[in-house]
Amino acid sequence: MMGGRLVFLVVATLLLCVSEELNSEGQYLLELKNCLEDEFNYLANWKSTDETPCGWSGVNCTSHYEPVVWSLDLHSMNLSGMLSPSIGGLIHLKHLDLSHNQFKGNIPKEIGNCSLLTFLYLNENGLSSPIPEEIGNLSSLEVFDAFNNDLSGSLPRSTGNLQNLRKFRVGGNAISGNIPAEICRCQSLQLLGLAENQIRGEIPKEIGMLGNLKDLRIWENQLSGFIPKEIGNCSNLESLALYVNGLIGYIPAEIGNLKFLKVLYLYSNGLNGSIPREIGNLSLALNIDLSHNYLTGEIPTELGKIKGLRVLVIINNQLTGVIPNELSSLSNLTKLDLSINYLTGRIPYGFQYFTEMSYLQLFGNSLSGTIPQQLGRYSSLSVVDFTDNYLRGKIPPHICRHFKLILLNLGLNRLYGNIPLGIKNCKSLKRFNLNGNRLTGTLPSEVGNMVNLSFFRLDDNNLTGPIPPEIGTCTKLQTLQFSGNHFTSKLPKEIGKLSQLMLLNVSSNLLSGQLPSEIAKCKMLERLDLSHNNFVDSLPNELGTLSQLEILKLSENKFSGTIPESFGISLSHLVELQMGGNEFSGEIPGELGYLSSLQVALNLSYNNLSGTIPLELGKLSLLEVLLLNNNHLNGEIPTTFESLLSLVEFNFSYNNLTGPLPAMKLFKNMTSCSFTGNPFYKGNPFLQVPLPKSCSPAGWKPETSIDMETFKVSFLVAYTIILLSFVLVLYINPYWRRAWFYYIEISISSCYYSVVDNAC
Repeated sequence: MMGGRLVFLVVATLLLCVSEELNSEGQYLLELKNCLEDEFNYLANWKSTDETPCGWSGVNCTSHYEPVVWSLDLHSMNLSGMLSPSIGGLIHLKHLDLSHNQFKGNIPKEIGNCSLLTFLYLNENGLSSPIPEEIGNLSSLEVFDAFNNDLSGSLPRSTGNLQNLRKFRVGGNAISGNIPAEICRCQSLQLLGLAENQIRGEIPKEIGMLGNLKDLRIWENQLSGFIPKEIGNCSNLESLALYVNGLIGYIPAEIGNLKFLKVLYLYSNGLNGSIPREIGNLSLALNIDLSHNYLTGEIPTELGKIKGLRVLVIINNQLTGVIPNELSSLSNLTKLDLSINYLTGRIPYGFQYFTEMSYLQLFGNSLSGTIPQQLGRYSSLSVVDFTDNYLRGKIPPHICRHFKLILLNLGLNRLYGNIPLGIKNCKSLKRFNLNGNRLTGTLPSEVGNMVNLSFFRLDDNNLTGPIPPEIGTCTKLQTLQFSGNHFTSKLPKEIGKLSQLMLLNVSSNLLSGQLPSEIAKCKMLERLDLSHNNFVDSLPNELGTLSQLEILKLSENKFSGTIPESFGISLSHLVELQMGGNEFSGEIPGELGYLSSLQVALNLSYNNLSGTIPLELGKLSLLEVLLLNNNHLNGEIPTTFESLLSLVEFNFSYNNLTGPLPAMKLFKNMTSCSFTGNPFYKGNPFLQVPLPKSCSPAGWKPETSIDMETFKVSFLVAYTIILLSFVLVLYINPYWRRAWFYYIEISISSCYYSVVDNAC
């Protein structure tokens, strides 16, 4: 009995010893682990003492009597390091997922030994060097994902051997060379993703052999040549994305054969010619973007046949003609952008009945007529941009009916009338631009309801009355431009509540009174323009605390008092300071010389400044324009001005300056007008030339100094030549002739409606 037990213990011990030897696949996996860094110990249970790796993290084995590894899934484990060639020993592997880690180095060529591999995921790593040719040995491969790495070199021609390949995605790398024609032998291919690489050359015409292809992504590469017409043979294609390349030539009419196409992105290429009418055959299309090309001709009316179309973008081309009324039938449109073309005529009346429209942009054309007045009544508009056209009439009152409007740009048109109440109550609005129109009326207190507004332009209109204090409730404002109107009264102190304001321009109005000290609470102000108004009294000392100011324009007002010394101490970012045409007195503070960023101009002209020119101004080494003329300055021009090497324009005229000029080459070459009206002018060796007639003394408005007879003859001859040339051009070019007479007709109509509206 004892002998039998002893034999059993010996056999059990031998079996235990044998079982402790890890099989070959486990050894290969341990070699792989030894090349990696496992920060979070995901592979802690990979131990050499195990018989097989079948229980290890990420490892899956078959359920046979002798199990083998068929799947290795290590995705998103924050692993790093190099991939060991030992991975080629896993010859039974069908599924390998190493994605979303930090692997570096090459894809081991030994991976070509895994002939049963069906799914290979290497995406979202840092793998480099070319894809090995041995990838072509994986005859069972169906999915190859290696996008978002640092792979380089050319695509291997051996990919043509992968007859079972359905998805091939290597976008977001640095792959170069041409697209190998051999890849078109992959008859099972459904998705070909080569985007965001450096692939050159033409798209091979063999692409038409991929009859099962559904998704072709080659955007953001360096492709050239034409879009092959054979692409029309990819009859199952649903998405075609070739944008941001160097493709040229026509859009092939054969694209109309792609009956299942849903997405067509050809933007940012060099395509020319007209949009093929066959595009209307894409009955299932949802998104079409042909923008940023050189397309010419008219917008095909056949686009109106694509009833399910949601997005149509053809911005920045050279399209002519009118916007087809047929587009009004695209009831599912959510985005329409036809901006920056040469489109004429009216905005189709039917656009006002869109129900799904969110983004409607037509800016930068030559559209005329009125904006459909029901626009916005039936759709929740988010973006409307009709800037830079010839549109007239009134702003549609319902444009913000659903309170979803974020951007409204109607600037640079010929719109008239008041701002509709519906817009004034538009709380969703963030960017609002009506500049360069003919709007009248006042800005009511309801403007304070636009609490989300960050960009607000009303400049160059005919608005009157005060700026309402309720503007202070628009606390998200960053840009406020009201220049070139007829606003009156004081600048409201509530402007100080706009803590995010970066640009304030109320120039060229009729504003008066003192500048409110509360403006200094706008600590983020970078540009402040108060010029050409009727502001009075001294500047608030607090103005000098706006440390972010880059441009300060106070010219042509009635400001008085002294120039704050704090300007030179705190306004260190200032590049332009305009204070001319006021009633400032006292001395120029030497602290202005510490404005080391001052470059564009320092203008203190036409004031009542006295005393000497500070030596410190010679430190403004970047300054290009210095205007001190028409003051009461005395003493000499400082020799420190010899350091003003960037100076290209200056004027010291009409002061009481004496003494010699600094030895500056610029002073020698400038006209005497820059110095006249000072005691040092006469007898100065630099200025021994007669005073030009164009020099005007202080307070004197220049009269004409030209020979009127010569002027009349020259003007008559020049006018006749221009007129004859214009008539000749209209005679030769019938298109321009029609456009000119159409423009005249529109202008007459515009004048008529303007008179009628004003009469009413």
